[in-house]
Amino acid sequence: MKIFTAEQIRSWDQFTISHEPISSIQLMERASTVVANWISEHCKVHRKAVLFCGNGNNGGDGLAVARMLYLKGFDVDVFVNDPKGKFSEDASVNLERLREISEISVRKFDEVEHYPLDDNTIIIDALFGTGLSRPLADGYKELVDWINRKDTIKISIDVPSGLSTDAFFDRDSVVLKANYTLSFQCWKRSFLHPETGRYTGKVIILNIGLSEEYHENTETDYWVTDDSFAVSLFNPRNEFAHKGNYGKAIIIGGSYGKMGAAVLATKSVLKTGAGLTFALAPQCGYEVLQTSCPEAMFIEGGQQFISDFNIDKENTIGIGPGLGNHKDTQTGLLKFLKDYQSPLVLDADALNIISEDQKNHQLIPEKSIITPHPKEFERLFGKTENSFKRLELARVKAKELGIYIVLKDHHTQIITPVGDVYYNLTGNAGLAKGGSGDILTGILTSLLAQGYSEKNTCIFGVWLHGKAADFAAEKHSKESMLPTDVIDELGNVFTELNNKVERSL
Repeated sequence: MKIFTAEQIRSWDQFTISHEPISSIQLMERASTVVANWISEHCKVHRKAVLFCGNGNNGGDGLAVARMLYLKGFDVDVFVNDPKGKFSEDASVNLERLREISEISVRKFDEVEHYPLDDNTIIIDALFGTGLSRPLADGYKELVDWINRKDTIKISIDVPSGLSTDAFFDRDSVVLKANYTLSFQCWKRSFLHPETGRYTGKVIILNIGLSEEYHENTETDYWVTDDSFAVSLFNPRNEFAHKGNYGKAIIIGGSYGKMGAAVLATKSVLKTGAGLTFALAPQCGYEVLQTSCPEAMFIEGGQQFISDFNIDKENTIGIGPGLGNHKDTQTGLLKFLKDYQSPLVLDADALNIISEDQKNHQLIPEKSIITPHPKEFERLFGKTENSFKRLELARVKAKELGIYIVLKDHHTQIITPVGDVYYNLTGNAGLAKGGSGDILTGILTSLLAQGYSEKNTCIFGVWLHGKAADFAAEKHSKESMLPTDVIDELGNVFTELNNKVERSL
């Protein structure tokens, strides 16, 4: 699914109006109907709604929703800045329609302090939509502060008020903290970053029938990876295949006291389906790996740590889990990278070794995949003010080095060498445990070995990792799920994928 900027969304509205054809007020009515239907369906316990409406088209949506909820049996009150003030053309139409219903009171914002709220009341935010270009100030800031202090369900229409669609204002900005955000047609970038996404609550994307032609033909650098997109990338197993058809994958990792990381990565390679799997590790990890991963072949690379990176170049390689930073390991890794030209996966200590000197960046083979968490990224490329800035720096570095960057976060971002960005929608806070990244390294290495392109390896692999984590959280809880539980769920994800493919035939 594509992500559009606020400007592109406005153009999408206008394109729909001119090509369907449909008037702007009819399009507003259609969008408001979808919102009102969702609220009526999902808020059956709550029969009272209080709407806060701005003077623009987002406020117009709110005014229309107020009328529709009343007709569905809700007790409705509406607050605006000034009922006699200037509204957008479509908002004015809906305000007049609302005034025809005497049972709905339209009050001024400054009356809100004395308004009684209880647990059965829904607050609906329709103050500002995608057009907001600066932080809230003055009366709106105070109003949103007041709303945020209320312990009741809050639903934002399209975008929580105070939130930019495309950027991060500043840490002191006041933003309405919604429980649900009912957003129109597509995800917004601000929903997907930690500094801003914490205000949205659960995001529901509502289809309001905007032009498919515009969506298909309008270019963007930003996408989200949803389930349907992931299914389109999946390559089901050929019934007449043999192990040679699914590649040779090797995990290079482990050191004394850190063999668990190599085990997790190796198990993930196996569970994701590589034809042949190898683990290059120090001798101290031999029994651990051969016992825990009997399907994988062991290659000795040292005694207590890896110093010998001499391996068959035909393997697809993932380096880093539990590798450590011993001087001989550093020397061996950098020498190996100087002589190796094929794409590989680099994570954890491999990235930390590379980050010791910026000149080492040039040793990363083109089309390789690196998987830094925010601190590893900072060590590699420098500190940034926020995650939006970090992403833009990642786009610069991906283009400069010709590599794929998997920037791990709640919504992990995959950045391609041409600067395209794919936000992942699967995964949960249960992955905030040591070992989760090692699993991802194994998944990516396995997919790359099986012949997935570097781009599809990243997009599909990150989705697969997160989907398995969602299954694990459902079974064990986010708190108690273990990285090994995520590995165990990979089979269930593949079962679901195969079932979807069969149903589509």
